[in-house]
Amino acid sequence: MTEERPAGGRILPFAAVFAGVLIAWYAGAVLLNAPQAKAMLPAGHAGLWVLARASWTMQRPELPAPQQILFTLGHSVFANPLTSPRNFLYHMAVTAKETLAGLLLGLILGIAVAAGIIRWRTLDRSLMPWVIASQTVPILAIAPMVVVVLGNLGITGLFPKAAIAGYLCFFPITVAMVSGLRAADPLALDLMRTYSAGNAQVFRLLRWPASLGFLFPSLRVAVALAVVGAIVAELPTGAVAGLGARLLAGSYYGQTIDMWVALVLSSLLAVLGLAGVRLIERLVIARRGGRL
Repeated sequence: MTEERPAGGRILPFAAVFAGVLIAWYAGAVLLNAPQAKAMLPAGHAGLWVLARASWTMQRPELPAPQQILFTLGHSVFANPLTSPRNFLYHMAVTAKETLAGLLLGLILGIAVAAGIIRWRTLDRSLMPWVIASQTVPILAIAPMVVVVLGNLGITGLFPKAAIAGYLCFFPITVAMVSGLRAADPLALDLMRTYSAGNAQVFRLLRWPASLGFLFPSLRVAVALAVVGAIVAELPTGAVAGLGARLLAGSYYGQTIDMWVALVLSSLLAVLGLAGVRLIERLVIARRGGRL
């Protein structure tokens, strides 16, 4: 019987790392912003503490301090309704919808391709190399092409962004599911063939349960890739909503703090996605009697 770790054993390591990141962040803000801050201060007022405070309160810093990001985010959230484009949560929701759509698209495509490779051995040699080669092309080069092609077909809105996000996240799902579907017990496979089980029965009763232990780790990777894909997809489409659109607008107008707020929310979106995958995994484990 394993002993439950005390709460302090889980919190203290996280708190130590978090404190280290904050200290490094504030120090980095001083180093990067000090030249501009020193030029703005009156002569003879460039002491270390005064310089540090000026570096942490600049309107257009090279690296904003954490409290500047929190203040900008808080003002955006509480001073504007959730449906307003001035609210960062509105843009986060747009990107979250694109991420979820891309993840579902990548999940369906990845499972379908993996099932085809397992079912027809020739696809392993003919299709799998193309699946691998597809990931060697930079997403920044593919995204405008996908947007243009789908736009010429009259497909606009959510689907082009979901397609780009799905393109990024289907690869880890495909590779993991191929390994997972092949992880079924050979003796159990022979037994099912002895009972004249069909391919659908073998897949449902044996291969699919064996693949779940491979599916959820790949989904954790896919969630992060889907967030990246959704943000990248917003850049060439001229989107006016979404975290990618806020990043682009911030770079155009020199709004460094807004760019960092969008980056922080992008990270938070990925963390929430990972938490959602973990929750689904726990539910599946509980349904399967505590094992996966």
